Amino acid sequence: MQAKQQPHLHPPRSRDAAAFAPCTLLLVASFLPASPPPQQAKPLARLRQERGMLPALRLLAALLLLLLPSSAGAQETCWSGPAPRRGAWMSVASFGGRGDGQTLNTGAFARAVASIERRRGARGGTLLYVPPGVWLTGPFNLTSHMTLFLARGAVIRATQDTSSWPLIDPLPSYGRGRELPGGRYMSLIHGHGLQDVFITGDNGTIDGQGSVWWDMWKKRTLPFTRPHLLELMYSTDVVVSNVVFQDSPFWNIHPVYCSNVVIANVTVLAPHDSPNTDGIDLDSSSNVCIEDSYISVGDDLISIKSGWDEYGIAFGRPSSGITIRRITGSGPFAGFAVGSETSGGVENVLVEHLNLFSMGVGIHIKTNSGRGGFIWNITVSEVTLNGARYGLRIAGDVGGHPDASYNPSALPVVNSVMIKNVWGQNIRQAGLIRGIRNSVFSNICLSNVKLYGSASIGPWKCRSVSGGAIDVQPSPCTELASASETGFCTS
Repeated sequence: MQAKQQPHLHPPRSRDAAAFAPCTLLLVASFLPASPPPQQAKPLARLRQERGMLPALRLLAALLLLLLPSSAGAQETCWSGPAPRRGAWMSVASFGGRGDGQTLNTGAFARAVASIERRRGARGGTLLYVPPGVWLTGPFNLTSHMTLFLARGAVIRATQDTSSWPLIDPLPSYGRGRELPGGRYMSLIHGHGLQDVFITGDNGTIDGQGSVWWDMWKKRTLPFTRPHLLELMYSTDVVVSNVVFQDSPFWNIHPVYCSNVVIANVTVLAPHDSPNTDGIDLDSSSNVCIEDSYISVGDDLISIKSGWDEYGIAFGRPSSGITIRRITGSGPFAGFAVGSETSGGVENVLVEHLNLFSMGVGIHIKTNSGRGGFIWNITVSEVTLNGARYGLRIAGDVGGHPDASYNPSALPVVNSVMIKNVWGQNIRQAGLIRGIRNSVFSNICLSNVKLYGSASIGPWKCRSVSGGAIDVQPSPCTELASASETGFCTS
């Protein structure tokens, strides 16, 4: 038997995009013998018709970005093949599951995963097949060496009975629930300490039915922090692909303390007024690639985090070696964000080919006094932005604190951030770059950044920052005029 290859990602090593090593991952997709391989993500027009969320012109823009080849780097991908199959497969229906939208299938999923654990000797692992139908369930865990495969027409739907959601411990890098002190609700699909896990299919849907949780948040009746749709902790060799995530109670996809992760060809949907429904939050994770996806949610589309104040500083695990490319989407907050929880550090990040519309902020890098940590070697390029309050914000006064024990003298270091080849229209305010008086944000470079408003666009606002600016419209602030750091922009 041929040895099974494991996924592997190479982190970016240099600011120059050409020098960033491509993400070379073997996608072990593990398809059913009777089923054809999953196709590319369901056409966005069909998804939008089903959800009725976006007008036709916006759909056309999203389709063009995903279906037409773009310029530099368009052929780079985290996928490589051919993809071997799992050695065994089973259906959740074989464990008493019923996809009628009424039967609660929590026990069926638990029994199926327990069976996979008992079959760990199966060659190549085991695939758990979710047939077409609506599979109502409470939270359940995954295990190592498995594929969760959602057929076309399959919906894993979260129960709205909040009493059936177990509580789990807070993350050690946060010290408490993100929203409230104490524990937090377990995610709908959860894993801890796993290896070789794939969540994929033929564009089936994971539906969080989050409205009951959003109402509790709005009425301030939440007893604990809301659950995610998918959270994997301390896990390696993870692939999430060809699945639709919708209506999460809180953040949608949350890899935390993970390595070697690929998220590709996913669609993430939530109403723009749904609170804190971030699309993808990478948290203290390394060697990660996100590509070729559509995200329309109620908060940041993609955000990189690494722990909260004194807890994140003590835990000390950065997010590093991250590539994000060919993302289309819309939302009331940021298209791409770093922070504000960055106490473990964020480094070596390459983001390129974003097509964003109707945003609050195009690019948002955020931290605060008391965070500590660092944000460095971040490159964002090839961004198209149609409609935003701010084109760019880099700010050192964003976000609250977990408790009164944080150290206000723990100042973050922000250094070597390059924003280049950005074009935006219908922008209200060009940007704000606001560092911290005793921790100046340095080596901030803007290159070929052109932002236009329907009338006059608000100017750049800067303080406690140094760097360079080349070919920027409207004219950059004087703090970005250092001759020495302009050289940094061209290096």
